[in-house]
Amino acid sequence: MALARLIVIGGGIAGLAAAHRLTELARERGLGLSLTLLEARDRLGGTIATERAGGFLIEAGPDSFLTDKPWGLALVERLGLGERLIGTREGSRRVFVVHRGRLHPLPEGFLLLAPTRLGPLLRSRLFSWPGKLRMALDLVLPRGRETADESLASFVRRRLGREALERVAQPLVAGIYTADPESLSLAATMPRFLELERRHRSLILGLRAEAARRAGAASASGVRYGLFASLAGGMGELVEALAGRLADAVRLKSPVAGLSRSDRPPRWRIHLADGGTLEADGVMLATEAHAAARIAADLDPELARDLAGIPYASSATVTLGYRREAIAHPLDGFGVVVPRSERRPIIACTFSSLKYPGRAPEGHVLLRAFLGGALQEGMLALDDEALAVTARAELAALLGITGPPELVRVHRHPAAMPQYRVGHLELVAGIEARLARHPGLALAGSAYRGVGLADTIHSAETAASHLLLAPGSGHDFH
Repeated sequence: MALARLIVIGGGIAGLAAAHRLTELARERGLGLSLTLLEARDRLGGTIATERAGGFLIEAGPDSFLTDKPWGLALVERLGLGERLIGTREGSRRVFVVHRGRLHPLPEGFLLLAPTRLGPLLRSRLFSWPGKLRMALDLVLPRGRETADESLASFVRRRLGREALERVAQPLVAGIYTADPESLSLAATMPRFLELERRHRSLILGLRAEAARRAGAASASGVRYGLFASLAGGMGELVEALAGRLADAVRLKSPVAGLSRSDRPPRWRIHLADGGTLEADGVMLATEAHAAARIAADLDPELARDLAGIPYASSATVTLGYRREAIAHPLDGFGVVVPRSERRPIIACTFSSLKYPGRAPEGHVLLRAFLGGALQEGMLALDDEALAVTARAELAALLGITGPPELVRVHRHPAAMPQYRVGHLELVAGIEARLARHPGLALAGSAYRGVGLADTIHSAETAASHLLLAPGSGHDFH
């Protein structure tokens, strides 16, 4: 049996999911596989890490994944973690928005950028009457002109007005993408809304039709979870399960300096930072785009230039554990987002122990504040103590917190969130065309066609299939 020697560079969720899929495909097809996963750091998981301390469960990075995109759920099930899946708590799943220093619930029926129900919108104190009427104009406005790409801010202003952008779209986008909506590509981040306008003309009418269809489908399928799901022991369980399947293949503390290609098999040479060299039939770069650019710089300067053209934002989280009686706010929701117009140094806060069970001991609450992002990069210049002090002061003012927290954790994520700026899909298409000139080389991760965990897993598994099975890859076993 011919043996494919493959190397995956990067031990975050993209690299782990890709390596795991390679082993699955090789086993399913009866193919010989020699697999190595190289990770520069001393641990796997990238931004995903879970800590347990004093009865609290602390997430350093992502705390959940979307269930309406099937790839995350499918991987969890294949790993035998189905019984560990949990959905968000029942009850009030609303989100609050800060306006003039006070928390206002996002009107019921508001789906990301637009309302679906006019009654709750009209009763809301979050918007002025001119702002409400401007949003309602979406019902009669014509479709926009076809354009190559449009910023999310331009789209929301055009369809729903300035207040919808400043008080809802901008803070929600900051929470999801840590991005500036003025430069964020609508087509690359929320194509669903572009399609709604094209098909239904009105976003409000389109979202209503979509909600009715989804409700019917969910009822028919008996779906077990809401829009988000997590694992009972935190998202670190996913990393642990993948690492357990790949233990023999993993090499930690193995940074890669570059790549070169030979005309004869084995086609690829991986140059390690310590001066060592590895050989492989195929290589996958499952790192951030800026790291992939550095590794590919000598191999293909144009590919490296395009990869480096995907900008990244940095962020930090401050996780705080309090006794419940120290917080005056009823916490009757899952969290709060903070518009830029409020001029506050935090961008959002998740009520972690209200969102998922098992995150705090009895009588306690776990909160997680988010700082930094594309609009507040300067916050990352503060040291950990200053970040914690800032988060504590902001949450004390917003939620009526008295007394010190019983737990404090600060996690930094430098240059970890790709920014899908206007023209992003065109840039990615150019990267993919350039990559096609290098059979046996693949890219995977959140930098290209989706930043969420489910999208990243899909990117990794698609790249794994192409690397192992694509005709002309140089190690084709068809």
